[in-house]
Amino acid sequence: MLLNSIYTFLLCFTNCFFFKVSCSSSEFRLEGDYLLGGLFALHEIDRVTPVFIPETTECIWQSTSKSGYKILQVMRYAVEEINYSTTLLPNVSLGYEIYDYCSNTRNFHSVLSFISNNGSVKSKEKLNNYQPKVIALTGPYGSSRTISVAPLFTTELIPMVNYGAASYALSNKLQYPSFVRTIPSNKDLIEMIIHILRWFGWNWVAFLGSQDDYSSDGLKLFNEYIKNTGICLAYQEGLSLNANYSLTLKMIDKLNINVIVIFALTQYASKFIKAAIANDMRDKVWIASPSWALNQQIPREPGIRKIGTIIGIADRLLSLPRFNEFVYNKAKGTAHAGHNDKAVQNKNEICNQDCDYCSLMTAEDIINESPTHAFAVYSAIYTIAHALHKVLQCDMNECHKNITVKPYMLLEKIKLLNFPLNGRQVKYDVNYDPTISYAVLLWHTDVNPPQFEMVGTYDKLPEIRFTIYNTLMPWHDNGSVPFSNCSTECKVGYSRQQEAFHRCCFTCTKCPRNSYVDFSRDPYTCFPCAESEWSDEGSTTCKTRLVVYPQFTEIPSIIVMISAGCLIILLIAIFCLFAYNYDTPVVKSAGGSMCLLMLASLILSSISVFFFFGKPSSVFCLMRNAIFTFFFTVCISCLTVRSFQIVCVFKMATQFPKVYSLWVKHNGQWLFIAFSSFIHLISCVIWMTVNPVTLISDSWTFKDQIMLICEMGNTITFSIVVFISWFLGFLCLLFSYMGRDLPKNYNEAKSITFSLILYYLTWITYFTAYLTIKSKYIVILNAVAQISSINGILFSYFIPKSYIIIFQPQKNTSTYFQTSIQNYTQTISRS
Repeated sequence: MLLNSIYTFLLCFTNCFFFKVSCSSSEFRLEGDYLLGGLFALHEIDRVTPVFIPETTECIWQSTSKSGYKILQVMRYAVEEINYSTTLLPNVSLGYEIYDYCSNTRNFHSVLSFISNNGSVKSKEKLNNYQPKVIALTGPYGSSRTISVAPLFTTELIPMVNYGAASYALSNKLQYPSFVRTIPSNKDLIEMIIHILRWFGWNWVAFLGSQDDYSSDGLKLFNEYIKNTGICLAYQEGLSLNANYSLTLKMIDKLNINVIVIFALTQYASKFIKAAIANDMRDKVWIASPSWALNQQIPREPGIRKIGTIIGIADRLLSLPRFNEFVYNKAKGTAHAGHNDKAVQNKNEICNQDCDYCSLMTAEDIINESPTHAFAVYSAIYTIAHALHKVLQCDMNECHKNITVKPYMLLEKIKLLNFPLNGRQVKYDVNYDPTISYAVLLWHTDVNPPQFEMVGTYDKLPEIRFTIYNTLMPWHDNGSVPFSNCSTECKVGYSRQQEAFHRCCFTCTKCPRNSYVDFSRDPYTCFPCAESEWSDEGSTTCKTRLVVYPQFTEIPSIIVMISAGCLIILLIAIFCLFAYNYDTPVVKSAGGSMCLLMLASLILSSISVFFFFGKPSSVFCLMRNAIFTFFFTVCISCLTVRSFQIVCVFKMATQFPKVYSLWVKHNGQWLFIAFSSFIHLISCVIWMTVNPVTLISDSWTFKDQIMLICEMGNTITFSIVVFISWFLGFLCLLFSYMGRDLPKNYNEAKSITFSLILYYLTWITYFTAYLTIKSKYIVILNAVAQISSINGILFSYFIPKSYIIIFQPQKNTSTYFQTSIQNYTQTISRS
């Protein structure tokens, strides 16, 4: 076959160039000042037949393509319209030479004819010197065909203003510098298909293409662009003309795919749709690529209604003014000259200007044929004409015909074009791709003839605008949008758990507490909330936690602070009262200077209450407990010494005179207070430096709150601090019990016992609440415990003595105290 192809090619080349065979026909050739080339598929290879001897493809024996013949007429009409124009190219005429392009093996001679100069091709000629036969051309139809012949034109920078090659590879200007197209590239088509899928929420689709550059390029782009869209390619296949599609259809049904994209040329799509009808495929959604979206024959197939809904993507339909009139006039002319033309065509068959069915088509046949690519051809011819207009520096009256026009000159002007054409603005980007203006078409196959209703639009300039009018979509599934998803969408607050290979196949899992799912970000992940946020199970957002702590303005806080303030004022007043009455028997019996130390310690202890309110800090955490713990322990140590001293005076002095003498001589009470206070101070310093008290944010107790609390620090050091304080209190209780029968004026056992029992009960209650109750008010309870401990000593020890000083001065005399001691001595003697 290869040798036969080479032979046929050489024979054709020889006939057409060296022997100057005239390949003329009224429809395929027109003389003019500047010649345009046209390559149209008047025949299509719709089957592959096995051959037993080497042979090349003969176009005339292939299936006819009436749509190819129609767009050939569009080119002729556009050239005629331009030639009659008095403004676009005045005093300049365009001519054309057109060839039937059905296969590469039969069409290279026509390509060589276009790029030749006087019958020869000079491959090394400079661009400035070389003048090919045509200044530009349109066609051929199909990406594979275009890619095959494009290098021959781009080498000479001859503009290929193409109407039917959508492969995105042709946008590469390094490889195809002179390729221009008037239809969108596959990139734009795939983006539009994805817009349709996402509009209706379909993510489980099949993509079928033909085994050519057009479909393989589309499949590659589709796989690339759906990566982050949530769409899964459930099935893909490259269709061939001789294949049995039954297995493909069964696989699509088995996978429950309800949306099928057929991104293929018409002959492949037609065979597959027929197979779907024959295999009783029902209720699917078919998305038709532009190559067959406006086909006139497929909608007429018997039984096509049952296969479901067919949605087509096509160029926005624009009417061509006076085209119908041109076709009717052409039909009249060929009716008289048809036989003569046929004779010429038969004689020049190898030049691919032979078309048996062309003269048999009526004007109605041409007009009613699919309008696919009609406007694309029309705008291609006008693009060349406008570029030529600029090169020839035309004005409204004439063009400068003395300018030698080279093809590359047109190419420079095409990129700058921006002109209106029948309601459409024609302009090109840096890759010579046109502006996008597409329509979404719904096939109505229940009427005769079938109709194509525009139900949506897609425009890319000045910005991407995609709209489908849902009310115009009478779905086959009882009017509701068909379901085409691998898995049912998860409920709100549920994340997807991927199953198998496809991300579209999943189970749904409810997001746990303090997490959320964001479908716009990643529907497969439950994202954790920040520490300052919270959420319930099955949430889609996180809520901000309320940061809680005792505010200064809260009623409980105000009550406690007022109480602390009154307590401090009262303590200061009593301190002044005792200092003023320092030499009186009541003050001396209460401890004298030791009594003043106790009052000062209680005043300093009370100050710590104010650090429990407001937003806590590390300093506040340190001050609120350390100050109270130390100074209150100093007060307890004074009470302990005071209790021991009273017992010592009245009981131990007579029984242990030497011990008493040493105690008095060396100021044992102050040594004990200093020693115990120093030991407690050291333990407090260790407590505050080894794993010190710090501020923590409790975000686990309440789901919607963050409590700012101060932890107790190191457990061991804290226990030591508490133990010293409580141990001193225990000694105080013990000495108080021993002195329970002392003279009334010196007997403070009951008051001390009451204050210490209140102290223990208060703190036992607080620690119990601290371990069992979690609330911001536990901090206030801590402050209340401190106030209660101070009040216990104040009201049981100091208030009674203050009462005597103020209201019973007769008891604050030496005589009264001497009488009490004598009575106690007599009682002891009698006993």
